[in-house]
Amino acid sequence: MSSVIVCRTRPSRSRKTARGADVTPVRLDVTSDESVANALRTVREHTDRLDVLVNNAGAPGHAVPPADVTIEEIHAVYDANVYGPIRVTNAFLPLLRKSDAPRVVMVSSAAGSFAVITDPDQPVSRMHELAYSSSKAALNMITVRYAQALPDIRFNATTPGEVANHTFAATDMNGHRGRLTVTEGTDSIVRLATLAPDGPTATFTDRLGPITW
Repeated sequence: MSSVIVCRTRPSRSRKTARGADVTPVRLDVTSDESVANALRTVREHTDRLDVLVNNAGAPGHAVPPADVTIEEIHAVYDANVYGPIRVTNAFLPLLRKSDAPRVVMVSSAAGSFAVITDPDQPVSRMHELAYSSSKAALNMITVRYAQALPDIRFNATTPGEVANHTFAATDMNGHRGRLTVTEGTDSIVRLATLAPDGPTATFTDRLGPITW
């Protein structure tokens, strides 16, 4: 039987156990060193290794334009979207290194792609905010740098959308305005989480394939 550790910022809305898996929810605030340390301690009580780490926590910010944005706004978004993945990844590296095929998935966004942001046909190019898009661009760079420094671990970034079709998954964060279902939005996450040991690393993809950085 496989073991699945699910770290959440709030209690799970569903306590159903996936078929063939023993699911253990763990409370985790990615902006808190203490919370991350507590989560790691809990995970270690259940397993001595970690095969997959999905950094999915994210903060959208308030879509504040560059001329009006404050450092407080930037900091709050970066704390979750940039510092959080670093904080969690570094904490869990010892467990990842004990896996035979460790994989880290960074859930990014098409808004973090320079190619998408500068394409006038993409809706996000007309969203003149600063915090969220720049934080996801930073996350993409972080993904590549980890992949280069730790070649034994597969580090990849993905977006839960379809860049070519100018659409994204419906989530709580976007008010369920996306056209893709949760299952469609997580297709690329699941694919990267189940890569073979010799699978690709340092990539940026959506469910349809590679995305230009």
